[in-house]
Formats: sequence, C-alpha cells, structure tokens
Amino acid sequence: MDDPAVETLVEWREWGADAFAEAQEEKKPLLLALSATWCDWCHEMDAATYAEPRIAAHLNDGFVPMRVDVDRQPRIRDRYNMGGFPSTVFLTPEGELISGAGFLAQGGMRQVLDSVRRAWDSKGTSAGRVPRALRDAETPQAPLSPTIEGELFAQLAGEFDTEHGGWGEAPKFPLARTIEFALKREQQQAIRTLDAIQSHLYDDFDGGFFRFAENADWSTPHREKVLDVNAALVRTFATAYRYTGHEEYKETAENSAEFLMTTLWNGEAFAGSQRPDDEYYGLPIDERAEADQPQVDETAFADWNGLAIDALLTLYAATGHEQSRAFAERALRYLDDTLIAEDGAVAHFNGEASEIGLLADQARVLDALTTAMQVLGEYESLACAVADYTIEHRRDGTSFVDGPTDGLGLLSLPLRPLDANAEFADALLDLALLTGDDTYRTVARETIEAFAGAADRMSVQVAGYATTAARLTDTPLTVFVGDVGSPLHRAALQLPDHEKVVIPESDGSSGTARVTIDGETHTVETPDELLATVTTTDQNNLE
Repeated sequence: MDDPAVETLVEWREWGADAFAEAQEEKKPLLLALSATWCDWCHEMDAATYAEPRIAAHLNDGFVPMRVDVDRQPRIRDRYNMGGFPSTVFLTPEGELISGAGFLAQGGMRQVLDSVRRAWDSKGTSAGRVPRALRDAETPQAPLSPTIEGELFAQLAGEFDTEHGGWGEAPKFPLARTIEFALKREQQQAIRTLDAIQSHLYDDFDGGFFRFAENADWSTPHREKVLDVNAALVRTFATAYRYTGHEEYKETAENSAEFLMTTLWNGEAFAGSQRPDDEYYGLPIDERAEADQPQVDETAFADWNGLAIDALLTLYAATGHEQSRAFAERALRYLDDTLIAEDGAVAHFNGEASEIGLLADQARVLDALTTAMQVLGEYESLACAVADYTIEHRRDGTSFVDGPTDGLGLLSLPLRPLDANAEFADALLDLALLTGDDTYRTVARETIEAFAGAADRMSVQVAGYATTAARLTDTPLTVFVGDVGSPLHRAALQLPDHEKVVIPESDGSSGTARVTIDGETHTVETPDELLATVTTTDQNNLE
C-alpha cells in the first residue's frame, strides 16, 4: 500500500479475493479508490477526505474499502475509471457498478455515501450495473476504406481551436498522435499546437512536459510529469523537426529526452512518473536549482518504456542524437532481460503483482522493437515472438482484448480498447513490411476493419486509428537500404514522412537504396537522390 493510503484513517484492503469475499460474507458494498502516485488530487483527497475521522469510520463500518494504483493495474483502471483520478467507485460484492465520482471533498463524500447506502439498502445487489462497453461483445465491423482518413481529416478542422491551438475545449491535453497525423496533412494546425504546448506545458528549466492544462488557453497546467506523455512528445517534436527543420523543435526534443535519461532514469529503465509539487514549481529559478526535485515513482512499466524507446530512437534517427540511441538500447536490454518472456509475453512491470500479456504492453513493446529493427537493424526474432504471442493469446475474433478474460469483478468481461488495437495493428503492419510476412498485414487489416463501422463517429483523440487505416489502404513509403549506419540508411531515416518504413537488408548494397512509392520502385545511389525522388513523387501526387 502506498504511503498516502497508510496515512489515512481508512482501513484499506488490496484488490483481491479476500476483499470480495469479505463483502459477500458481510453483505456490504465495496468502495474502490483509484489513485496514482503522480495524482495531486488523489493526495489531496487522502488528506482532506479519507483522513476525516467520521468519514473514515463510516467507510470502515459500512463498506469494504479497496485501493488500486491505476498505473500498476490498468485493467481495473479501464473498467472502473470515472473520467479521471481520483476515481471513487462503489461496487456490489460481485464487482458491478453502483455509483461513482471523481474527487470528493468531505461534503460531497457524505452525500454520495448516503446515496449509495440508500440504493444498497433498497435494492441490494440489483443496484449494480455493467457498463455498456463491457456488455457489447461485438465491434462495429466494416470494410477498410480511404474515407476513414478523410473523415478524421474533417474532424481536425471541426475541432481545432483557432485561437489557442489544440483540439477541443478545456481541459487541453497534448494529443501527440493527433499532432503527428496533422503534421502530414494539416501542418499549420500541428505547428500552432506544438507552439502552444512548448509555451505552456514545457518545463524549460528541468525539462519534460506537464501532463495537461485545465483551461482552453493552456493555462493552469497540472504539473505531474508522466512518462507516457513525455515519451510521446519527444517523438512528436523530433518528428516535427524532421518535417519543418525548425531548430527549436529539435532543441525541445533533445532537452526533454535529457529529462527522460536523467530524472526518469532508474538505473535500468525509465521510471513511471514524477509527482507535481506546487511549492517547488513556485520557487524562483535560482532557489529551484538548489531545492530537491519532486518525488519520482521509479517503477518501469513495459508499455511506457516501449513508448520511450520508440521516441528516443526516433530522435536519434531525426538528429543523430547519440545519447538517445544509447539509452534506448539500454532500455531495450532491460525489456528483453526482465519483462519479455521467451514466448513473447510481456510483463507489465517487474513484480509479483504484475499482469502478463496486456495488449497495451504487447503493442507498445512491439512498436519499439519494429523501430529498433529499422534504426538498429536488430530485434527481429524478439519482435516476431511478441507479435505471435499477442495474436495467439489476445485475439478474439478479428480484434484484440486488453488482457486475460478472467479475474474478479468486471475483469472477467472482455474489453476491446480502440487505441491499443490500432497501435498493435500499426506495429503489425511495420513488422509485415520488415519481415516480408504478409500474415501480419492481414491481421492488421482485419483489426482495423473490426472498428471501421464507427469511423464517422471517431474524434481527433483517436487519430492513430485513422493513421493506421491510411497506411493499410495505401502501402506506406518503403525504403530498402544496405548497411545500417550508411549514408543512405541515415538519409532514409531522416525523410520527412513519419509513416514510412526503412528496411535494412544485410545482403543489400550499401551503395544503393530501393524506394517503393505507390507501387513503383526507384533505385537511388545518393542521399540527395533519395530525397529528390521522394519529394518529386509527393509533389506529383499533390498535383
């Protein structure tokens, strides 16, 4: 149990069979508190609500209180999340949902406790319900179509904030995959958003990015720094530099990579997060330099390390930043040695409580491995093992479930997350092109088609899905090169198209490269000729 939980007056139980059995035996509802080490409001609720003696006594006497760290147990998070953290969730002894809320001050908690008690006393277990996402086993199947990309492109215009940058209203999140989708298709929107993120969420003293801003104008940032957000933005700024040549994007990417490689480096891999600390960030710069930095949760999560590896290798590919390559390789070795089993199953983290083979872990680790195949020319066998395990153990019909279909409460019901399905399909397409095994492409296509019937209702938050659909509709730019590290290999990695695939060939000629664009293959001999071929073809396609 984490320290803030211990310091409250609530008698917390771990999520497990004992807590559910206690609720069954004593005929009490469960309170599930979802929290995170980086969540400021979670710590505030511990201090202001769960430490209040009468509220704690009410919870201890009338409920079975459980506490879950959402980073360590993402399947519980995804089934019981009330829209943010903390999430305060009341369950039947069978784990069905009675009621839920986010942050609750003392007054709000008393009202909710009274409401839940009335519902429980009058209805008992029939007060519970199963969320719709877990009731619907079928996905909205439809054929793959070029219109998917166009529909998302139209959403960019409809949701873009022309005054402040970004998409949608408050709160504002740095939607990295959406920015990358726009970089290739609506570049001014991407640039406007990157500049807003750089101005409001980037910490230009310690490096790294804050998680999001409360307001539409990007003001009032929440100052936790979480690895997944930071890794994604390192990749996005490196990608933006590749498209625009703007030196400030390169500098931001490299400085934020430095944050990953120092503050978030635990000695073996990348740590999960750094807590917010308003007192620290409120100090003048000269005093801040002397103060202790906010606490870091040093747990290395597989999915977030996959994102970090992919980001650092992307930065190295775009700029030649050698330190990024070195740390990416060190994290890859950690994954290989510690978290990836021989059969390709990925552990969420290194601990007895870790789940094995979660779809998000498998997808993001596979993405890191396919990037390593392109940049380093290594890890093919490991990538195939991870892909094959996922297809064998997580595929259900034509889509993938998020983890094992067993467990307590709602964990026994399958969840088919769109974002993780799209990420895995995208990595499978890369693997198909890198290995020449078209089976992976077939599975990727069927996965995207499993959700295509809802494409006209998707928002810009799932731009990654539209990107994968577009890459499957038209084979992405593919460059076959000889030796890893040769001038042509470096030039291929630096091409301004982040959806391309670079395929090192051990038996190829280091003096030539083959470029496949729109089904046509061109042979080039110099980096300038490579760039000219790609640029000319792109211009012809636009005309």
